[in-house]
Amino acid sequence: MKVVNKKARFDYFIEDTFEAGIVLYGHEVKAVKTGQIDLFGSHVRIIGGEAYLIGARIYTYKFAKPEGYDEKRTRKLLLHKKQIISLKGKLESSNFTLVPLSIYVKDRFIKVEVGLGKGKKKYDKKEAIKKQDLDRDLERDVFSN
Repeated sequence: MKVVNKKARFDYFIEDTFEAGIVLYGHEVKAVKTGQIDLFGSHVRIIGGEAYLIGARIYTYKFAKPEGYDEKRTRKLLLHKKQIISLKGKLESSNFTLVPLSIYVKDRFIKVEVGLGKGKKKYDKKEAIKKQDLDRDLERDVFSN
């Protein structure tokens, strides 16, 4: 199961991507494996030399009954120390942000694809929409003949 944050590539120019592990509870793992997660509006922040996923919503697993469970709690990401230092330097030097692009299962482990991106301006987004419309029209014309 792979859940993609479609809005991330629309809102940001992605310069580089990283793969990170994530610390989850047992019932959260089952919920992610069934696709009960929403990455919309989430971001990654480096706090005290560690990376955290903030704002991602993992819905409660229907067979678990955790009391006091917070769906939007902050979750720790597992990255190498060198990667965190490199990312921290890039974030401080330029106008970059860390955005979760997707979450998926790889060899029984749950991984988060994190992108280092710069925010798009409104005119960049409009241009991307125009390009998508032109590509769709061109594809429609090619396959209709």
